[in-house]
Amino acid sequence: MELGLLILATLITCVGYGFVVLSKQGDAASDINLDVQGEVGAFMAVVIVLLLATHVVVRLLAPFADPLLLPVAALLNGLGYVMISRLNDGLAASQSAWTFIGLGAFSLTLLVVRDPKRLAPYRYTLALIGVGLLLLPLVPGLGVRINGAQIWLRVGPFSIQPGEFAKIVLAGFLAGYLADKRELLTMSTRRLGPLNIPDAKHFGPLLAAWGMALMVMTAQRDLGSSLLLFTLFVAMFYVATARVAYVLTGLAMFSAGAYVSWRLFSHVQNRVDIWIDPFADAKGAGFQIAEAAFAMADGGLTGTGLGQGTPKKIPFAETDMIFAAFGEEMGLLGATAILAAFLFFVGAGLRVATNARSPFETLLATGFTALLGFQAFIIIGGILRVLPLTGVTLPFVSYGGSSLISNYIILAILVRISHNSTVQAAEELEELSRSGDDRVGVGASTRAKWKAVSV
Repeated sequence: MELGLLILATLITCVGYGFVVLSKQGDAASDINLDVQGEVGAFMAVVIVLLLATHVVVRLLAPFADPLLLPVAALLNGLGYVMISRLNDGLAASQSAWTFIGLGAFSLTLLVVRDPKRLAPYRYTLALIGVGLLLLPLVPGLGVRINGAQIWLRVGPFSIQPGEFAKIVLAGFLAGYLADKRELLTMSTRRLGPLNIPDAKHFGPLLAAWGMALMVMTAQRDLGSSLLLFTLFVAMFYVATARVAYVLTGLAMFSAGAYVSWRLFSHVQNRVDIWIDPFADAKGAGFQIAEAAFAMADGGLTGTGLGQGTPKKIPFAETDMIFAAFGEEMGLLGATAILAAFLFFVGAGLRVATNARSPFETLLATGFTALLGFQAFIIIGGILRVLPLTGVTLPFVSYGGSSLISNYIILAILVRISHNSTVQAAEELEELSRSGDDRVGVGASTRAKWKAVSV
């Protein structure tokens, strides 16, 4: 199934790339077929080799993983590359290199991380590493400010975002903490007026998340990462405790912090003003949002066609606004297809979390799925003016090396958890079968299949 879906993703990507190549051809009609065949053929060969090699790695290291995860990521990555190559040839060359490195990071993570549960005892070490990565861009001489946000490190000719990797590490910390403290967090030991609440000391991580989110928002001027970080913490608290009170408390805390930041900091005020009415200054501060709106309006239902629109008019179309570029050239149908791909990915990730055999793995898979799902929602919501526009990337789609590599690391850990859960479930059924216990309620044919899996 995974191989078939990868072949389908490859075909979609290569057809899209073919349209982009055709749009770049000149008027020499006699040379078009030969040029297109050569370029698209070379592109298809590279894509097939990369994805086939990655598929073989998964078959060798995690053969019983969910077959939907890798193909959906490959489709999103492929479509993103197609649009980036349509917008900027130089960035397309860089993105192809980052894709190769990302797939290498995916394979290496699968090879090294054989049992994610072993990370649980190191939760406080993970917390220190995550906070350190968040603070690195604020160190004088290391961090650089790009497009108003100080979230970058300059390493020679390259720029990296340590915050992309900090989110992975912090999700691991929180999964370990909540797996250990979830029972205490659900016990009501104190009264606050008419309410029964847990001991206040167990709210430490939530308060720390609130503080870090505000720090990132104010010191680094990164609204997207602060919102994403806090959303991650609140979502994982809710999954661990099943208490809506944590969600409401988290929303109240973040809203209060956001309101104070809006009153105190001009860059937050500017973002909110642009969100409310970008057309008040459509040629100035609201230019990016206004152009994105015009582009998607031009796209209509079916789009102008790949290579036939004018998405280059949108500032930073390769990164922040790539969804608007898809909306123009692939229309509402194409944009909806991308949304559907993210929904498939989130569904597969939550299925991995549901089937996980340990609380730590359940929470870790939930956290990683929430990271990618909410990140997509935050940036798409910003483009569509559901939320203020932020600077986060669209996972697997937007240009960016740090984002792409971190997303492939997340994907590898989800694949590993999925494989381990399937194998452990088969082993448990095998043990019940040996003991003659039929409480699991499965028939002989189903039991035989699971025995084969365990073997």
